[in-house]
Amino acid sequence: MGIAEVLILALGVSMDALAVAICKGLALKRVDGRGMLTVGLWFGGFQTLMPLLGYLLGIRFSALVHAYDHWIAFVLLGALGAGMIREALRGGDEPGDSALNPHAMFPLAVATSIDALAVGVTFACLNVDVGPAVALIGLVTFAISAAGVKLGSLAGAKCQGAAGFIGGAILSLIGLKILLDHLGVI
Repeated sequence: MGIAEVLILALGVSMDALAVAICKGLALKRVDGRGMLTVGLWFGGFQTLMPLLGYLLGIRFSALVHAYDHWIAFVLLGALGAGMIREALRGGDEPGDSALNPHAMFPLAVATSIDALAVGVTFACLNVDVGPAVALIGLVTFAISAAGVKLGSLAGAKCQGAAGFIGGAILSLIGLKILLDHLGVI
């Protein structure tokens, strides 16, 4: 998996965080650099940590599943993508809480990075250089989340569903590309 593919993957997995960041921007009375930084650090930090944890778990089992790794990547990424698309089409949750304290942000950071845990398992199966990959995912998510807070305060609820749909489509297409590439179709 090359840098371009990891960048596209980073964009895909960061879309959940973007959608929640937009919600935070909708809920906040006043958006400033501090709020943008807080949301970016929480989501970017967890999007860095979770694929690393997934990789560490996956590396223990990668030798057992090497012959099926492309199918595992296809199924995991496809299922994650389909779930994101389904949630975007359903409408998701309302923005609600404007709190940026650890009690409010921790569960959101975990929830938006669960898909990144599965991506880390995929990294282990595909022998991806995990250090640069997780750093890129974290940086992309940080930037997108921080911008999402501002976007939410400016654009409103219309962008939330689109972000989830686009992220789901990206993850599904990457899974399909990995499968087709391994089967020699592309």
